[in-house]
Amino acid sequence: MSKFYPFLVLVFSLLLLAGCEYDTEEDLFPNSKCDTENVSYLSDILPILELNCIVCHSQSVAEAGIVLEGYDNLKFWVDNGRVQGSIKHEVGFSPMPPLGYELSDCEVNKILSWIELGAPEN
Repeated sequence: MSKFYPFLVLVFSLLLLAGCEYDTEEDLFPNSKCDTENVSYLSDILPILELNCIVCHSQSVAEAGIVLEGYDNLKFWVDNGRVQGSIKHEVGFSPMPPLGYELSDCEVNKILSWIELGAPEN
């Protein structure tokens, strides 16, 4: 058994490492189209926020004093440019979501497109 112990440890380690892979949606589905022309607050933007932002920026938590829960709160931060700067990771803005988490390119493009359309409550 002692001869095989290093071999078993190596095999187990390789299996463990092989299972530790993270694929983004874009890696898994590279040909899926991202519709940025027909973006809606209710069907596109709100689900992105609920999944990625509201956990830290809700009425009850309000990290850094920023509340993105509710259209009027979100619109305030859109109008002053904080949302755009943060999701684009521009200099002078806190990158959001924080490091270790990431919006997909499609999600960022949908938010930016919605903002360019005037951020309607649709």
